[in-house]
Amino acid sequence: MEISSALIQKYFKDLTADQIAQFDQLFELYSFWNSQINVISRKDIEELYERHILHSLGIAKFCTFKPGEKVLDVGTGGGFPGIPLAILFPETTFHLVDSIGKKIKVVTEVAAALGLNNVKASHLRAEQVPDKYDFVVSRAVTRLIDFYPWVKGKFNKDSKNAIPNGILYLKGGELAEEISESRLKAELYPLSEYFEEEFFATKYVVYIPQ
Repeated sequence: MEISSALIQKYFKDLTADQIAQFDQLFELYSFWNSQINVISRKDIEELYERHILHSLGIAKFCTFKPGEKVLDVGTGGGFPGIPLAILFPETTFHLVDSIGKKIKVVTEVAAALGLNNVKASHLRAEQVPDKYDFVVSRAVTRLIDFYPWVKGKFNKDSKNAIPNGILYLKGGELAEEISESRLKAELYPLSEYFEEEFFATKYVVYIPQ
């Protein structure tokens, strides 16, 4: 079974040769690091391109990050969604944080191997991050009612993007109750509108403008 970035190229037609090479490297890099430090479930590693990389890039189908924008990835784990987004948007700065140090080691090593100069990785809780950002991204770290207080107040006031600054949160399943509980003004964008694979049937980008 050949595992490559063909699935990514199916949905992102304008990748440069360098970007394709970087996406192609991800399977080997994550297979190696996952055998040292478990950041992806063992059964999922064969589905890396669909369930982790393409899922992360669902954010890019909704929002095109601009050169010079700053994006915070909270609870990045092994680097999702931050690493795939950093490959796609090389002129945008990404700060990937996680409270588990060994996961940040994986992120640092993967970013270095890919030559991603636009990625900074920090062993921090979101509440400890002192800077301000245009967008905060995350992938199903916790319920929105718990997540929002971690990042409230971390947004730049001025927006450079067609989409106002805010949170772009990847979540799956039935979300009405969770959004209602959070009392946040959230918009749901189904990934099934962009990707035809069955995995995305119940997956969403949740956008919360600030």
